[in-house]
Amino acid sequence: MKILIVFYSMYGHVMQLARAAAEGVDAVDGMEAVLRRVEEFETVDRIIDGNEYASQIREKQREIPVCTLDDLRDADGILFGSPTRYGNMAAQMKQLIDSTAALWLKGELEGKPAGVFTSTASTHGGQETTLFTMMAPLLHLGMIIVGVPYSVPGMLHTEGRGGTPYGASTVAGSRGELIPTAEDLEIARAQGRKVAEIAKKLRG
Repeated sequence: MKILIVFYSMYGHVMQLARAAAEGVDAVDGMEAVLRRVEEFETVDRIIDGNEYASQIREKQREIPVCTLDDLRDADGILFGSPTRYGNMAAQMKQLIDSTAALWLKGELEGKPAGVFTSTASTHGGQETTLFTMMAPLLHLGMIIVGVPYSVPGMLHTEGRGGTPYGASTVAGSRGELIPTAEDLEIARAQGRKVAEIAKKLRG
């Protein structure tokens, strides 16, 4: 069984969460993580050309295929990862979700477990609003939302880092200078594992 992890990441933070989630999926017997990236806009690609750090991150993602509708259709469960843009998902991720009308009409994503994860520049930069708004179209598609319970180690904290019951998250810093903490990555692994376990039960 396959769990799709599709993400958009300009500066690498969401990519790191995605890879951690994939480790969580692969830790579940009989489950396979499939990584896919969201297609970049041409206008943003030109901006990245002039940004050395963002260009390096883009190169690190070259070997990951761009997500297609068939990838979504074939998955037994899906995790969606996007950085926050003014309290909402990035337009690149929204474009992918908006392209799923054919799947919606046929109910091809109905009953599949789904999780969401994000990064923000600041501690109160919209992690929860982004995760909530990412959930809305998934509910329209008939998917089963999987969050992160507080039984997961690292969830109960008062530190300036990520970790929400709505999905894994991390704080990137205003210049993207921070990296996901060990706790952030462990929560992402736990979320990947949870989606895989639920998909396995649903298909069992």
